[in-house]
Amino acid sequence: MKDNKMILPIIMSGGNGSRLWPLSRALHPKQFLSLVIDEKNQSTLLQETINRLDSSCLDPIIICNNEHRFIVAEQLRDNNTKASNIILEPMGKNTAPAITLAALASLEDGEDQLLLVLAADHVIKDISAFQRSIVSASVFAKEGKLVTFGIVPTHAETGYGYIKQGKAQSYSEEKGFAVESFVEKPDLSTAEQYFSSGEYLWNSGMFMFKASRYLEELEKFSPKIIEVCRYAYNNKVHDLDFIRISADIFKQCPDNSIDYAVMEHTESAIVIPLDAGWSDIGSFSSLWEVNKKDKRGNVVQGDIISHTTTNCYINASSKLVTTIGLDNLIIVETPDAILVAHKDKVQDVKKIVTQLKSGNRYEYKHQREVYRPWGKYDSLDFGERHQVKRITVKPGAKLSVQMHHHRSEHWIVVSGTAKVTNGENTFLVTENESTYIPLGQIHALENPGVLPLELIEVQTGAYLGEDDIVRVDDQYGRR
Repeated sequence: MKDNKMILPIIMSGGNGSRLWPLSRALHPKQFLSLVIDEKNQSTLLQETINRLDSSCLDPIIICNNEHRFIVAEQLRDNNTKASNIILEPMGKNTAPAITLAALASLEDGEDQLLLVLAADHVIKDISAFQRSIVSASVFAKEGKLVTFGIVPTHAETGYGYIKQGKAQSYSEEKGFAVESFVEKPDLSTAEQYFSSGEYLWNSGMFMFKASRYLEELEKFSPKIIEVCRYAYNNKVHDLDFIRISADIFKQCPDNSIDYAVMEHTESAIVIPLDAGWSDIGSFSSLWEVNKKDKRGNVVQGDIISHTTTNCYINASSKLVTTIGLDNLIIVETPDAILVAHKDKVQDVKKIVTQLKSGNRYEYKHQREVYRPWGKYDSLDFGERHQVKRITVKPGAKLSVQMHHHRSEHWIVVSGTAKVTNGENTFLVTENESTYIPLGQIHALENPGVLPLELIEVQTGAYLGEDDIVRVDDQYGRR
């Protein structure tokens, strides 16, 4: 891209991706997964969102919720990416408040930058076309316009909102259209009319504008949002690499999208058509569409053996999956759950997730493998009074100094060296050695080495929940 040193990407990373369960979970949603199969590239959707930006863009601002903060920080480190800020939303309040927080952060250094607002969970195949559209959008944004990117539709789609193009506009040989109207998700008949007319674009949820112009229009049409967000941001707290927004203040903010709060009301809205192989990966059918297929039309990932199987999406995380005589199905296997659905019914996956959530099932929130700032653990076995975990601690990382009221723990080192604090004693435990942490004992685990530490933890006791942790000290600021 050219002349874009004042472009500040704002990446919104707060979604849960419930329609992609069981791959996507509340505490490890789709933006943190590698979902587009490519042997040369295993980047997650968040990392790909960053990678498709031109190198002359500024370091992005990332907006995420508190529970995802360490995943975001780790994925940025793995991607060799710096963020100008990682802003933690205390709770989801939709896109208008999130963008407002980012706009306020961008103005702190006195620069009125062009904000490029992106979602962390989109797929864009034609990066050159995407970057060219940013050049066009920047020309309009510098003139005070609020630009949105409309996706050139490839078919009649009922799962997206639409933007109706108005009068053609141009600045410095760059072309766009005034926004005539934003339209809600249509029924099939209406979507077919939109598609055949050529006047409508899919609403991508991507935007570009000056920070000051967005806040000016927000003040005009949704003053309560900017009032609460400004107050909450002014009472922020810096926590390690993160900016914590005041929860007590932010909870008073109206829940509203940028479309409803600003874009549907402003007279300065411009839409730039974008034809770049875009998808929001909103369901398994769209995941099937964007991935490479075999000669029978199947997308397969993992250990799969298929016979007379066509047009299916099959993903196996931990086991051999075999299929015979199937067509148009979604089959997803993870270590703790299996989904089988017809491709035409994948929107109903969200209904399963609703049942899991209402039943307080752990499968709603967690994969069996759970990531922490110090590493990860895999729950191998769980009973009424016991749990077995395989724990991996990154080199130099340390778990919190903690104690438990209801359980004791046995640690057996599989590989690497553990530095263990057990009450008043601190000592090393190496491969094939073990130690015992009694109930109520203050303890800590650290990896002092240069290789990952792997150990088996056997918990026994009357209650084995993750909330039975009393943290005495924690280098990651957890309570």
